Amino acid sequence: MRCPYCGCENTQVKDSRPTEENQSIRRRRNCEDCGGRFTTFERVQLREITVIKRSGRRVPFDREKLSRSVEIALRKRPIQSERIDRMVSGIVRQLESMGEQEMPSSVIGELIMEALKGLDPVAYVRFASVYRDFREAADFHEVLGEIAKRDKAVDETGASRDEVAKTARRPGAAAKVE
Repeated sequence: MRCPYCGCENTQVKDSRPTEENQSIRRRRNCEDCGGRFTTFERVQLREITVIKRSGRRVPFDREKLSRSVEIALRKRPIQSERIDRMVSGIVRQLESMGEQEMPSSVIGELIMEALKGLDPVAYVRFASVYRDFREAADFHEVLGEIAKRDKAVDETGASRDEVAKTARRPGAAAKVE
């Protein structure tokens, strides 16, 4: 592993431990040349995914970019970082299990929106406003109306917000929630 400080390839692992419910390995490393310390993470990657952007451009899937997008939507929200990591890992597992090597960015965006919808309504609206390119207040009003319908269904059924979000994702279940 190359040292991020001096570029030397002569680094040594000082500590390894499982993280993210044994989904990855965290390694503390030490550069033998400059003495710099840094952390790396090792994860299982089932397949290489190429993202097809709206413009038609193809780029390699970047888990860190997905994570940053979610963290921006959740900025200053009372959500623990472990829940965010689990959500991101779940989205990545869904993408990998689809079996496709090329994935339209719209599929990834919809998976993120579904995950945020169940996690935090404010983050959902924030992400939706960028992802769907809101241009006017009516766009926000429409999304807020969807959330209000879901919250009303929660109040009427006594189910948790997560249970209603899961039910809404099942084919044919949308009519029951409305």
